[in-house]
Amino acid sequence: MSRIAYVNGRYLPQREASVNIEDRGYQFGDGVYEVVQLYNGRFIDEDRHLGRLERSLREIRLPQPMGRAALRHVLAEVARRNRITEGLLYMQITRGVARRDHAFPAKPVPPAIVVTVRRTPPYPTDITKWTATAITQPDQRWARCDIKSVGLLPNVLARQAAREQGAIEAILIDANGMVTEGAATSFWIVDKDGVLRTRFLDHAILPGCTRDALIALMRAEGIAFSETAFSEAEMREAREAFLSSATSFVKPIVKIDAKPVGTGEVGPVTRRLFDLFARHVKGGPRNAT
Repeated sequence: MSRIAYVNGRYLPQREASVNIEDRGYQFGDGVYEVVQLYNGRFIDEDRHLGRLERSLREIRLPQPMGRAALRHVLAEVARRNRITEGLLYMQITRGVARRDHAFPAKPVPPAIVVTVRRTPPYPTDITKWTATAITQPDQRWARCDIKSVGLLPNVLARQAAREQGAIEAILIDANGMVTEGAATSFWIVDKDGVLRTRFLDHAILPGCTRDALIALMRAEGIAFSETAFSEAEMREAREAFLSSATSFVKPIVKIDAKPVGTGEVGPVTRRLFDLFARHVKGGPRNAT
């Protein structure tokens, strides 16, 4: 059966789906996107992702193409038509099709929306087989990383550098030597004093939905953590490090730039949070924004 995509109001076999060459997403990266994990037929943290999508649209002054209830129906229908209950759903909204000009179209045009889904491997059950390595890269992105923009060239180059060095992620370091986040993930450490830390939210990082869900779970469990900036030097002295995202869940990082993080094995804090988030994915109710 062909994979089915949703493109501007139509469900089409993906091989037949297309967008106009003057779509502003193609011409300028003038659009935003979201990625949602599907587990056992349920979208994980769906309301968080839709809330962040709506925020990104507001920040770039782009109208929503449809209400949240209608969009939920489209997402569910794309998954149903593709017969996928375990996978990754991608949605993208751009400012639509107009003659190429940097300013917004003088006459408003309908936003363009595309939704696709693909199968992914089952949720990991053994954290020791879920470990990964990372490298560091300078953070060369634009000043509004809190918007989930489709303009991801610096992220692409950082991720490619990681792949060429046999790693799965690039940890980004700003001009002041401070860690921001991963090229496509939130980043956490357990520092040398045993404090669980991740950077505070500002324009320099994306407000991760998995990050937010994990923080809510930790607060409910009484697990202490600190939303504070930390330096590259502090990162290199950390006992533990891990990533969080819709695709990484809670993913231990055991080496950075080919050097072990702590003992080079999964630490107890990361292990506990992996188990905590696994319960959330497999059995928790849908979370509100």
